[in-house]
Amino acid sequence: MLVTSLLGQLTDSGRVVVLSSDVHKVVRKLGIDFQNLSGERGYSPVGAYGQSKLANVLFVKELAKRLSGTGKTANAVHPGVIKTNLSRSIPRVMQLAMGLVEPLVLKSAAQGAATQCYVATHPQLAGVSGEYFVDCNIAKPSSLARDAALAARLWDESEKILAKLS
Repeated sequence: MLVTSLLGQLTDSGRVVVLSSDVHKVVRKLGIDFQNLSGERGYSPVGAYGQSKLANVLFVKELAKRLSGTGKTANAVHPGVIKTNLSRSIPRVMQLAMGLVEPLVLKSAAQGAATQCYVATHPQLAGVSGEYFVDCNIAKPSSLARDAALAARLWDESEKILAKLS
Protein backbone atom coordinates (compact mmCIF):
# COMPACT_ATOMS: atom_id res chain seq x y z
CA MET A 1 0.00 0.00 0.00
CA LEU A 2 2.78 2.41 0.91
CA VAL A 3 4.81 1.68 -2.21
CA THR A 4 1.87 1.79 -4.60
CA SER A 5 0.55 5.02 -3.08
CA LEU A 6 3.94 6.65 -3.65
CA LEU A 7 4.40 5.55 -7.27
CA GLY A 8 3.10 8.88 -8.51
CA GLN A 9 5.99 10.57 -6.71
CA LEU A 10 8.62 8.65 -8.70
CA THR A 11 10.46 10.46 -11.44
CA ASP A 12 10.08 9.12 -14.98
CA SER A 13 13.11 6.89 -14.39
CA GLY A 14 12.44 6.23 -10.70
CA ARG A 15 13.46 2.93 -9.14
CA VAL A 16 11.72 0.86 -6.49
CA VAL A 17 14.13 -1.42 -4.62
CA VAL A 18 12.56 -3.98 -2.31
CA LEU A 19 14.51 -5.93 0.28
CA SER A 20 14.03 -9.65 0.19
CA SER A 21 16.17 -12.60 1.21
CA ASP A 22 17.39 -15.93 -0.09
CA VAL A 23 15.25 -17.33 2.72
CA HIS A 24 12.40 -17.00 0.21
CA LYS A 25 13.79 -20.19 -1.34
CA VAL A 26 13.07 -22.35 1.70
CA VAL A 27 9.31 -21.81 2.03
CA ARG A 28 7.21 -24.87 1.53
CA LYS A 29 6.07 -25.82 -1.94
CA LEU A 30 2.75 -23.99 -1.53
CA GLY A 31 4.63 -20.72 -1.45
CA ILE A 32 2.08 -18.27 -0.12
CA ASP A 33 -0.48 -19.80 2.22
CA PHE A 34 -3.49 -17.73 1.19
CA GLN A 35 -5.66 -19.62 3.67
CA ASN A 36 -3.50 -18.49 6.60
CA LEU A 37 -2.10 -15.07 5.73
CA SER A 38 -2.59 -13.79 9.26
CA GLY A 39 -0.95 -16.81 10.89
CA GLU A 40 -4.04 -17.57 12.96
CA ARG A 41 -4.03 -21.26 11.98
CA GLY A 42 -0.42 -21.90 12.90
CA TYR A 43 2.63 -19.71 13.00
CA SER A 44 6.31 -20.39 12.52
CA PRO A 45 8.69 -17.41 12.77
CA VAL A 46 11.06 -18.82 10.14
CA GLY A 47 8.19 -19.88 7.89
CA ALA A 48 6.51 -16.49 8.16
CA TYR A 49 9.80 -14.74 7.44
CA GLY A 50 10.41 -16.90 4.38
CA GLN A 51 6.88 -16.38 3.12
CA SER A 52 7.19 -12.60 3.59
CA LYS A 53 10.43 -12.55 1.62
CA LEU A 54 8.84 -14.62 -1.15
CA ALA A 55 5.97 -12.13 -1.15
CA ASN A 56 8.48 -9.31 -1.60
CA VAL A 57 9.97 -10.94 -4.72
CA LEU A 58 6.50 -11.69 -6.10
CA PHE A 59 5.44 -8.09 -5.42
CA VAL A 60 8.44 -6.84 -7.41
CA LYS A 61 7.62 -9.16 -10.32
CA GLU A 62 4.04 -7.91 -10.50
CA LEU A 63 4.99 -4.27 -9.95
CA ALA A 64 7.63 -4.47 -12.70
CA LYS A 65 4.97 -5.84 -15.05
CA ARG A 66 2.64 -2.97 -14.15
CA LEU A 67 5.44 -0.39 -14.60
CA SER A 68 6.46 -1.79 -17.99
CA GLY A 69 6.84 0.94 -20.57
CA THR A 70 6.91 3.77 -18.03
CA GLY A 71 10.68 4.03 -17.53
CA LYS A 72 10.17 3.25 -13.85
CA THR A 73 11.62 0.02 -12.48
CA ALA A 74 11.20 -2.37 -9.58
CA ASN A 75 13.76 -4.91 -8.39
CA ALA A 76 14.29 -7.13 -5.37
CA VAL A 77 17.55 -7.40 -3.45
CA HIS A 78 19.03 -10.02 -1.14
CA PRO A 79 21.51 -8.07 1.01
CA GLY A 80 23.18 -11.17 2.40
CA VAL A 81 23.30 -12.29 5.98
CA ILE A 82 24.05 -9.14 7.93
CA LYS A 83 25.34 -8.85 11.45
CA THR A 84 22.22 -7.48 13.14
CA ASN A 85 20.07 -8.42 16.10
CA LEU A 86 17.50 -10.06 13.82
CA SER A 87 18.56 -13.45 15.18
CA ARG A 88 17.15 -12.58 18.59
CA SER A 89 13.87 -14.25 17.64
CA ILE A 90 15.25 -17.50 16.25
CA PRO A 91 15.63 -20.64 18.38
CA ARG A 92 18.56 -20.61 20.82
CA VAL A 93 20.35 -23.48 19.09
CA MET A 94 20.31 -21.50 15.83
CA GLN A 95 21.60 -18.44 17.68
CA LEU A 96 24.54 -20.48 18.96
CA ALA A 97 25.27 -21.81 15.49
CA MET A 98 25.12 -18.28 14.08
CA GLY A 99 27.59 -17.16 16.73
CA LEU A 100 30.08 -19.79 15.55
CA VAL A 101 29.89 -18.92 11.86
CA GLU A 102 29.36 -15.19 12.29
CA PRO A 103 32.97 -14.15 11.65
CA LEU A 104 33.10 -16.28 8.52
CA VAL A 105 29.85 -15.49 6.75
CA LEU A 106 28.12 -12.41 8.12
CA LYS A 107 28.41 -9.12 6.30
CA SER A 108 28.73 -5.70 7.86
CA ALA A 109 25.87 -3.25 7.45
CA ALA A 110 27.86 -1.39 4.77
CA GLN A 111 28.49 -4.59 2.83
CA GLY A 112 24.82 -5.47 3.09
CA ALA A 113 23.80 -2.07 1.77
CA ALA A 114 26.08 -2.28 -1.26
CA THR A 115 23.68 -4.21 -3.49
CA GLN A 116 20.75 -2.01 -2.51
CA CYS A 117 22.69 1.13 -3.38
CA TYR A 118 23.94 -0.39 -6.63
CA VAL A 119 20.45 -1.37 -7.79
CA ALA A 120 19.02 2.00 -6.77
CA THR A 121 21.64 4.17 -8.46
CA HIS A 122 23.93 2.49 -11.01
CA PRO A 123 23.43 3.92 -14.51
CA GLN A 124 23.88 0.50 -16.15
CA LEU A 125 20.69 -0.68 -14.46
CA ALA A 126 18.45 2.00 -15.95
CA GLY A 127 15.53 0.09 -17.43
CA VAL A 128 16.36 -3.19 -15.66
CA SER A 129 13.18 -4.28 -13.93
CA GLY A 130 11.64 -7.34 -12.30
CA GLU A 131 14.97 -8.86 -11.32
CA TYR A 132 16.40 -10.35 -8.14
CA PHE A 133 19.90 -9.21 -7.15
CA VAL A 134 22.52 -10.82 -4.92
CA ASP A 135 26.00 -9.34 -4.44
CA CYS A 136 25.40 -6.69 -7.12
CA ASN A 137 24.48 -9.30 -9.73
CA ILE A 138 21.23 -10.55 -11.18
CA ALA A 139 20.49 -13.89 -9.56
CA LYS A 140 17.87 -16.55 -10.11
CA PRO A 141 15.16 -16.58 -7.45
CA SER A 142 13.17 -19.70 -6.59
CA SER A 143 10.73 -21.15 -9.10
CA LEU A 144 7.88 -19.91 -6.88
CA ALA A 145 9.29 -16.39 -7.04
CA ARG A 146 9.22 -16.59 -10.83
CA ASP A 147 5.57 -17.69 -10.94
CA ALA A 148 3.67 -14.87 -12.67
CA ALA A 149 0.27 -16.32 -11.75
CA LEU A 150 1.25 -16.51 -8.07
CA ALA A 151 2.51 -12.90 -8.22
CA ALA A 152 -0.77 -11.72 -9.76
CA ARG A 153 -2.82 -13.65 -7.20
CA LEU A 154 -0.82 -12.17 -4.32
CA TRP A 155 -1.37 -8.67 -5.74
CA ASP A 156 -5.12 -9.30 -6.06
CA GLU A 157 -5.40 -10.75 -2.55
CA SER A 158 -3.44 -7.80 -1.15
CA GLU A 159 -5.80 -5.36 -2.85
CA LYS A 160 -8.81 -7.20 -1.38
CA ILE A 161 -7.33 -6.98 2.12
CA LEU A 162 -6.54 -3.28 1.68
CA ALA A 163 -10.06 -2.58 0.41
CA LYS A 164 -11.47 -4.02 3.64
CA LEU A 165 -9.24 -1.67 5.66
CA SER A 166 -10.39 1.45 3.82
